Amino acid sequence: MKKTWSLSTTVRSPERILPFLKVLKEIEGENFDKIGQEKFQMLLIQNRLYKPTGLNSTQLGYYETLEDKMKITEAEEIFGTMVERSKELQKDRGLRGRTSVAPLTKMGLAVAKKSTGQVEITELGNAFLENKIDIGYVYFRFFIKWQIPNLDSADYKLEDGYDIKPFIGVLHLISAVNEKSKESGEKEKGISKEEFSLFCPTLINYRKIESYSKKIIALRTDLKSKTKQEQRIIWDKYKKAFAREFLGTNKTTEIQKLLQNLKDYGDNAIRYIRLTRYIHIRGGGFYIDLEPRRSVEINALLDFDNAQSKVFSSKEEYLGYISNISKPILPWETKEKLNEIIKQLLEDIKIYTTETRQKPKSFPDHREFDNDNLKKFINDLRNYRRELQDHENHRKSQNTEQIKEYIENLENIFKADDRPVLLEKLSTLGLNALNDAIKIQPNYPVGDDNEPTFTAPANTPDIECFYQSFNAICEVTMLTGRDQWYNEGQPVMRHLRDFENKHNDKTTYCLFIAPQMHRDTINTFWTAIKYEYEGNKQRIIPLSINNFVSLLKVLVQIKSKNKFLKHSEIARLYDEIINSSNSFSDSDGWLRNIPTAISSWQKSLNF
Repeated sequence: MKKTWSLSTTVRSPERILPFLKVLKEIEGENFDKIGQEKFQMLLIQNRLYKPTGLNSTQLGYYETLEDKMKITEAEEIFGTMVERSKELQKDRGLRGRTSVAPLTKMGLAVAKKSTGQVEITELGNAFLENKIDIGYVYFRFFIKWQIPNLDSADYKLEDGYDIKPFIGVLHLISAVNEKSKESGEKEKGISKEEFSLFCPTLINYRKIESYSKKIIALRTDLKSKTKQEQRIIWDKYKKAFAREFLGTNKTTEIQKLLQNLKDYGDNAIRYIRLTRYIHIRGGGFYIDLEPRRSVEINALLDFDNAQSKVFSSKEEYLGYISNISKPILPWETKEKLNEIIKQLLEDIKIYTTETRQKPKSFPDHREFDNDNLKKFINDLRNYRRELQDHENHRKSQNTEQIKEYIENLENIFKADDRPVLLEKLSTLGLNALNDAIKIQPNYPVGDDNEPTFTAPANTPDIECFYQSFNAICEVTMLTGRDQWYNEGQPVMRHLRDFENKHNDKTTYCLFIAPQMHRDTINTFWTAIKYEYEGNKQRIIPLSINNFVSLLKVLVQIKSKNKFLKHSEIARLYDEIINSSNSFSDSDGWLRNIPTAISSWQKSLNF
């Protein structure tokens, strides 16, 4: 029976890739034999990156200390418990370590195979570790090479009809649908999420791209001019027939199972492919289209690669190809194409410069640049475009209706997809709206549309805020349990201290936003506020999402009176919240008083 492809089972969670790679770096040069595999898994446990089920209370406590790592003896004890509880691990103690390292080797970040001897971090992996590239570039380099079938997996075979590079195939499919829409006089809009989930994971052969694009257009024709109820009936009937044909079976249970899985597969694929910056979410989040700002690259890629899988003589050759950062040579890395990209970027920058009323910036004459300098110039232009897009976000955020939209989205955040990314985005926009900040700089990676593709990396503040008389960082999380304390307690204070040291000319605050505060998190912050962290007190203001919404609602009221909220007034609120800690003997009373402090501050504004 046919199987779909699924990115979630191939590369796992993006947020785990970098920390797992950092741990693997610790044993670079050592053999990845049975001993090396066990050691890697125990190091993951020691760094609290892997937590098995079935632990006793003492072992669970190893995950809940203030230290960054547990003791190696404690990790060994937990690993021993894993072995005791697993017949598979009793037969093969290195199994879990091989499973944990698999995403890193599949993505070409490392070589860690028993057959290849020593652990080696590849050029791509080292560039990622050294922050020279971001998670989006890592996924892009992997996706343009990942194929089914491949010699690293026995799940798919050429003789069973599998022959595609899924990422390239998806780009081809969207392009083909857009072309057919254009020919018929319809709007080019990419493909809907529902279309993506049905047709993309089941696209297992590059020869099917054309017929799949025709199926999508035909389905749209059937749905046109129908009521929503009629469209739903047509869709449900179509999906069942499609699944029946794909699987080659009439078994209802198998058909239902596939259709249930396809939504998850599709959602995950969109999330991962979005990281590459080569797709663009449009139509209120309902359509997935090719990123228009990367049209030069996408068109060159589609002309160069028809999505057919490559032939390799051995697994080692395939893994060597995956891990080689210089292969394939990207089809737009010619002087002609690079200059086309630059022309497109300069046109974008001109538009944003006009919209944001910024002074036009002069750029060097790039006509005589070699390819390396052209690529560097492109990167600089993209960074500058993001600055202008941030200026545009700030301009738009001053509109009262925009602020009301931020409030509504924050109040309904639990209904949204990808909530951690959305909270970082809405917090950034809300901080832009609040007052006369010099600069609000989110550290999350973004697409060319300046929409966040992922959360900020773990070694930086989520958002950096610069004002005339003070500076601040803002850390956000959707976590509410004890994992909030572990993931945010020490890291937030560390980020704040590093930021304070880097920008020591002004007072620095930290705004911490979460749905609610776990008692252990607030007790940790209480110690830093009342006593010290690394020798000095810190200024941490914990706000629930509702508290932050309250600030935005105050802002709406102020704007309705044609008044302006200065950053000095926000600093006064922050100081009042911190100073109020002197009136309480414990963190709980202080935390419960924050809404009262906000209310008193609001009354003092006299607007």
